[in-house]
Amino acid sequence: MKINQHQKAFKEIVEKENNLGKRPEWLKVKLPIGQNYKDVYQLMRKSKLNTVCEEAKCPNLAECWNRRTATFMILGDTCTRSCGFCNVKLGLPTELDLDEPRRVAESVETLNLKHVVITSVNRDELKDGGASIFSETVRLIRNKMPDTTIEILIPDFKGDEDAFQIIMQNPPDILNHNLETIKRLYHAVRPQAKYERSLELISWFKTKGLKTKSGIMVGIGERKEEVFELIDDLYNHGCDIMTIGQYLQPTKNHLPVNRYVTLEEFAEYKTYGLMKGFKAIESSPLVRSSYHADKHADLI
Repeated sequence: MKINQHQKAFKEIVEKENNLGKRPEWLKVKLPIGQNYKDVYQLMRKSKLNTVCEEAKCPNLAECWNRRTATFMILGDTCTRSCGFCNVKLGLPTELDLDEPRRVAESVETLNLKHVVITSVNRDELKDGGASIFSETVRLIRNKMPDTTIEILIPDFKGDEDAFQIIMQNPPDILNHNLETIKRLYHAVRPQAKYERSLELISWFKTKGLKTKSGIMVGIGERKEEVFELIDDLYNHGCDIMTIGQYLQPTKNHLPVNRYVTLEEFAEYKTYGLMKGFKAIESSPLVRSSYHADKHADLI
């Protein structure tokens, strides 16, 4: 991954100031084993599909795959944005796989999923940002598995309402779009994104009647009061569900971990969010955006 100058400066500051010490026990994860894990892995390879579980090195991969759940990543494995935290390959995609929605829908049917999450890389070179592929994927899953609840974790589509309208042609049950971090850190963490634009996206889909969701990482340089302000912003823009997890550096070329957030602080964020009125909040070190997504669907 190639980081920009702002990210490089931020990385140098954090590395100079932090004193992490030994990784806490609560950040240890199980190795991926078990027959269900093998079944999901083999299906993904056979269907030539990508999962964000693998691309983002999710710490919950073993748990989720052994529950026969996975988050499908459509629109290829190459992203057009250089987010400082993300391990997905950066570059300019050269192809668009129009058969991908069919293979995803068939895989959902094979796994007999109760709830499915569909996410993607950013495809800023496409006129609709890939919204039409999202829409077709949802349509085909609905045709094959009408009782399966569908969550899509979308990019911001540069705030293009035409792309939003394409999503609404085949709306999901839950619309997820991650803020990822607090406003002050956007230039380093999400240099091609805008904090306000992401909030407006969530608000737009909420006004269309969808259940909405967002997630952030902590331990990347934010202050506690800034997290509370972000929770306020999400709630005020109609967000129903929130996930909060510890940032873990994928490689030495990515932004460094600033600190290991305590279990007590994670509990504070959850308590505050529920007090505000969120319908569900997952807040603990190993939480990622799709963690327990099936349970969230049942709650709302």
